[in-house]
Amino acid sequence: MKIEIWSDYVCPFCYIGKRHLEEALHQFPERDQVEIAFKSFELDPNAPVDTDMSIQEILSKKYGTSLEQAKNMTDSMTKQAATVGLDFRFDTSIPTNTFDAHRLTNYAKTKGKETELTEILLHAHFTLSKHIGDKETLVRLAEQAGLDAEESQAVLEGDEFTQDVRADEEEARQIGVQGVPFFVINRKYAISGAQPSDVFLSSIQKVWEEENQTDSLQPLGTDGMACDENGCDVPPSKS
Repeated sequence: MKIEIWSDYVCPFCYIGKRHLEEALHQFPERDQVEIAFKSFELDPNAPVDTDMSIQEILSKKYGTSLEQAKNMTDSMTKQAATVGLDFRFDTSIPTNTFDAHRLTNYAKTKGKETELTEILLHAHFTLSKHIGDKETLVRLAEQAGLDAEESQAVLEGDEFTQDVRADEEEARQIGVQGVPFFVINRKYAISGAQPSDVFLSSIQKVWEEENQTDSLQPLGTDGMACDENGCDVPPSKS
């Protein structure tokens, strides 16, 4: 079984969804038969590498809300992340462009290190407040994943793996990806958003049992929390 995941490193629900999937796989008896492949997706391809705006200021400007309302949004996502053991620190996170991070991940894929680097990049952005658009920072993070620093630097200074990123993004458009995270199982079934782990588990079990019985992507579960080019939808808090 192969699960392909379109996601971005500045998408909070991509990290939360990753944890939900991992929880589901932990309960899946045939988890050693599951291959995970990460696919590139930029929420904002035009985002600057460097900005003096905080994430709250960016959200406030984007949605035409007050800074306090924007902070409430990030606080809500922080609480949701905590339920799966993630420590989001939006107050110190550094908004940036993720194109080079995606190129670097495609390089990591050629070395069998994409899983390690993906986790490191998400953790670096959301918890450690690292600048994952900065090339020097990316090289250091690549080293943590076991990649060669000089090779990583050469990739980042050139234009290698640009077409790989663009191919993933074009493929996302072709199959109708509207937001991330977006999971495709065996090229036949789709799960949109950061679904709860039990939804992932039941979906994986269903696919395992019905493998090769359909020719088109089939939606599984309801729409979960996701991010698109317009931002990240945050469901209203339950009182």
